[in-house]
Amino acid sequence: MTHYFFHICSRTERIEDREGADFDTLDAALAEARLAAREILAEDLRKGHVDETRLFEIVDERGELMARVPFKEAIS
Repeated sequence: MTHYFFHICSRTERIEDREGADFDTLDAALAEARLAAREILAEDLRKGHVDETRLFEIVDERGELMARVPFKEAIS
């Protein structure tokens, strides 16, 4: 099991995930990132503001970047 962190990045800011979560595979972490992105976008829609430039940077416990998941991929 690997501990991953899901940092949210946009053109203007980076919000670091300080807790992270454990996943058996990177694919499982990617699936979680897509689900979380959909939830964040849905909340943004309710508020009337959507920033499709945001993405998750998935980083492992060593700080190595494992993947980037653009939020706009979550809506397809």
